Amino acid sequence: MQPRVVMLVDLDYFYAQCEEKRNPTIKEKPVVVCMYSGRSEDSGAVTTANYIARKHGVKSGIPIFIAKKKLEGIDAVFLPADFELYEQVSNRIMTILKDYADRFEQVGIDEAYLDVSQKVGGDFEAARQLAQDIKNDLKAREGMTGSIGVGPNKLIAKIASDAQKPDGLTVVKPEMVEGFLTPLPVDRLIGVGKKTVEKMQTLEIRTIGELARYDVQRLIDVFGKSLGTYFHCAASGVDDDPVQERGETESVSRIATLKENTRELPRILEKTDELCKDVHGGLIQRGVTFKTVGIYVVMADMSVYNRSRTLESPTDSLEVLKSTVKELFERFLDQSELEVRRVGVRISGFMRTQKSQKSLTEFLQPP
Repeated sequence: MQPRVVMLVDLDYFYAQCEEKRNPTIKEKPVVVCMYSGRSEDSGAVTTANYIARKHGVKSGIPIFIAKKKLEGIDAVFLPADFELYEQVSNRIMTILKDYADRFEQVGIDEAYLDVSQKVGGDFEAARQLAQDIKNDLKAREGMTGSIGVGPNKLIAKIASDAQKPDGLTVVKPEMVEGFLTPLPVDRLIGVGKKTVEKMQTLEIRTIGELARYDVQRLIDVFGKSLGTYFHCAASGVDDDPVQERGETESVSRIATLKENTRELPRILEKTDELCKDVHGGLIQRGVTFKTVGIYVVMADMSVYNRSRTLESPTDSLEVLKSTVKELFERFLDQSELEVRRVGVRISGFMRTQKSQKSLTEFLQPP
């Protein structure tokens, strides 16, 4: 049976790289892309930063005023996020990537999986060359760099893409999987966050290798059947999840600052209902449905969170959009004690209905 060959293409510091491309004179400086709240000149949070800024301790989610303190005395560039630009660049790049794939799955504005098993005949060295061709193509056509991980499944490809950043290329052949995973810390696995790491440390599990050797029944006892089984399989490099298209890849989002920080759901929904109407406008007349609904939350301490839900079937219903956003915020507020400062609504997973053949590119253009 021919081996699976999967790539994960992860565009480097994407928002900041888009800004560097727009204005090449800032490329050698620390570049910080911010989500300004509008309450004061420095209020808001960092969305992303280039690697020069990261070397000074600037990272996503920290308050802008703290980022400025870290870069005090340095010729740094602070810019407001321009999501319209980023989506345009992303859509062009995703179109390029699709041409290289047997199967394609976009998983974010700056990430996509490519199943290239047929194109390379299961040959990982051929996949290495194909990945290099992709990197060269992105650089030539869009002036952008990305880090690519190649592996026998999505899980390994994802971890490999993080191994050499920025502008990296890491190939993990099937026979290399155990040696590649064993020394890595457990938080390199998808789904292993800070609290899970702490719980695993009480079990004396610190590396993926230690997790792979741990008794699976004990993992199930501690984490539950679903999660315990997943941790065991993932630590062994097992992942049968297919690369598959999730509908049209574009998305539309709107973000707004609340008049004052609050945890009161009615006041939050008053603002998100407005945002829902805004992103929903034009869907029906253009014959477009959506399947995924997301929320964006900036808390009082400037921490940033995203939550999303994929519906059972595509819809163009405003009421479904509003109710899904409400459910997401209800669940989120149950998990956090801080007040909310800024909110956003995002819809994606677009599909055309038979009513209209207008392109989504046209749909995404401003009126």
